[in-house]
Amino acid sequence: MFRILVSDPISEEGLAPLRKSEHIEVVQKKVTEAEERLHEFDALLVRSATKVTEELLVKMPNLKIVGRAGVGVDNIDVEAATRHGVVVINAPNGNTISTAEHTFAMMAALVRHIPQAHVSVKSREWNRSAFVGSELHGKHLGIVGFGRIGSEVAKRARAFGMNVHVYDPFLTKERAEKLGVSICSLDEVLALSDIITVHTPLTKETKGLLGEKNLAKTKKGVYLLNCARGGIIDEQALVKFLENGHVAGAALDVFEQEPPGDHPLLSFDNVIVTPHLGASTIEAQLNVATQVAEEVLQFLNGKPVTSSINLPTLSKDLYEKIQSFYTLAKKMGMIASQYMNLPVQEITVTYAGTVADLETTYITRSLLAGFLKPRVASTVNEVNAAMIAKERGITFGEKFSDQTHGYANCISLTVYGENKTFTIMGTHIPNYGNRIVYFDGFSIDFAPEGYLLYIQHQDKPGMIGKVGNVLGSHHANIATMQVGRQQAGGRAIMMLSLDKPLDDELLEKLVDIEDIESAKKLEL
Repeated sequence: MFRILVSDPISEEGLAPLRKSEHIEVVQKKVTEAEERLHEFDALLVRSATKVTEELLVKMPNLKIVGRAGVGVDNIDVEAATRHGVVVINAPNGNTISTAEHTFAMMAALVRHIPQAHVSVKSREWNRSAFVGSELHGKHLGIVGFGRIGSEVAKRARAFGMNVHVYDPFLTKERAEKLGVSICSLDEVLALSDIITVHTPLTKETKGLLGEKNLAKTKKGVYLLNCARGGIIDEQALVKFLENGHVAGAALDVFEQEPPGDHPLLSFDNVIVTPHLGASTIEAQLNVATQVAEEVLQFLNGKPVTSSINLPTLSKDLYEKIQSFYTLAKKMGMIASQYMNLPVQEITVTYAGTVADLETTYITRSLLAGFLKPRVASTVNEVNAAMIAKERGITFGEKFSDQTHGYANCISLTVYGENKTFTIMGTHIPNYGNRIVYFDGFSIDFAPEGYLLYIQHQDKPGMIGKVGNVLGSHHANIATMQVGRQQAGGRAIMMLSLDKPLDDELLEKLVDIEDIESAKKLEL
């Protein structure tokens, strides 16, 4: 018999999969009301009210899984749960349609001035000429970020006869053609679009993505929407572009700080806002409840789950055997994803030497998780990596070889893009650590960790000095440097380990050096 504590309000219909199971007892009580029984529960289901802290986990020593009936897990200390061997799951797909529909509703309301007209009529006015709007048909819609929600928005836009332009560095031509959208650079989306909507996660790369510099590249009279995460649109920059009339209006469901309080954006008549309602539909709430209930049931029945936020539980023996290769593979995936900053169709992993004798499935999924993490908005890990790769149209496979390239073990990763193929090889050396020994045609030897700078250049005297001077003048300290070349005077590479990340301006200065072909930062 398994006991499940449901500590936040979740519909009975959503809990039905658990209620129907004869070997599960469901208790619906707040944590404070179940204090004396906390040690008995095998699973905990929450929404956003319950805070799953280290203290609570200590009180629940029998806990095996926490299910969040929703997407965000800000109220769960995932790191603490992992330390306690507790799996954390969520329901990443449950609000896709709800958020896409809310985005489209906001778009229509924005261009037709519906909220403003509503307030006017409620005030006993009848001023039709004050609220002349625009049709969506024939307009150019720019979508920044093309995951599940962005894709659903595009389907609805196409049904309205809109021209859809998408910026997503990892969108393949095949997927774009299937959905009837055009792949563009960010600058192209900014210049072409009458309306722009953002659907990316909030990361250090996307924070302030639509800031003063990029807003200046948009059409005069552009409309902006954000139903994703507060902070993707720079709010202070938006205020400025609304004041000067460049932005015709904005629709915001999210803010950097929620609630926004006395925010200057709220004073604009051409800004419409909602209190983070993207997932607030009866259907979405039921979907997330049902999904998390079914996942918990799967887990308690000893079956794999697909929406784990943290690592699934491994036996100590298996973990010790694969730990080094698991870490190496994930770092290789992260490097390949950042270096191949373009759409890919296929990933092949080849194992040779002692690693080939281990259970490699988990290692491969670790590599996939590392590769996909920079590319998707949802949480990705070893549990759901294969599913997400399939959704993105990426095929992957394992191979085994006798070619160890002189090492006791060797993992080789090849990524196939539309116009480019990239191969990287790594090995684990006991008492020395993980090393990358081959990188895109060059033999090299460096540790895959920290802040890395990869430079491709012509092998000429003084190149290292020129790079060092630029980095030194910007107080970027070099920890280590490794070099490789194919032949004297030909193409060569440098891989530098730095004490802190580089900004894009410094990268541009490096590329301006004569005989440097490219410079990329790789953050691990």
